Amino acid sequence: MSFLRGNRKRALLVFLATLFCSLPARADYYSEPIDLVERATSVYKSFLVDPNMEWFQRNVNQARGIFIVPQMLRGGFIVGGSGGRGILLAQDGLSGKWSSPAFYSMGSVSLGFQIGADASELILLIMTDRGLNALLSTDFKIGADVSVAAGPIGGSAKAQTADILAFGRSQGVFGGVSVEGAAISPLDDWNRQYYGKPTQLYDILINQSAHNKQSEPLRQMLPKPGRNAQTIGR
Repeated sequence: MSFLRGNRKRALLVFLATLFCSLPARADYYSEPIDLVERATSVYKSFLVDPNMEWFQRNVNQARGIFIVPQMLRGGFIVGGSGGRGILLAQDGLSGKWSSPAFYSMGSVSLGFQIGADASELILLIMTDRGLNALLSTDFKIGADVSVAAGPIGGSAKAQTADILAFGRSQGVFGGVSVEGAAISPLDDWNRQYYGKPTQLYDILINQSAHNKQSEPLRQMLPKPGRNAQTIGR
């Protein structure tokens, strides 16, 4: 019996070592806000050329906001968890002008039998004023405070009616992307660092009075009023 227990213990240790080694070497916790914006720009650009994201490309102009998490890390053994940092840009309902980015953290914890680890690229389309207003609060949970649905994949798919549509790409044991129950909170320190002074979310996203030229490459890729997103190289 002690021999069997020893084997099980060794097998568990091997599994845990494999699990932690499978986590991506580059964590999403970038050293500076500008690094996160650069990576978010790259992820958004890649969504514009992904043939599986045709619905996203044709309808992103309808969004009130775009929340980009370049790397959502997820892993677990019995108790699972996920975490990442992202940026939100809001579209003015009248002019169609896009704001500069506001910085947020996103994370969740789940219980149940689950084994694996992965990293996901995640974009949330904020489709309603209700969804955007929720992101202006100090913190909220997706699915509890606002409705969320998986974004349709492919050109002929139809979207569900929801405040937020989630689009993601991931590799790993879990497969797929789920944001139900994820908590999102603003990163006030990063907003202050990026804009050089204490800056409120409302001023960044609604008044659009905060600016940083470093985000211009991303803002220039966002759809103009009344137009679909322009795919790269098409």
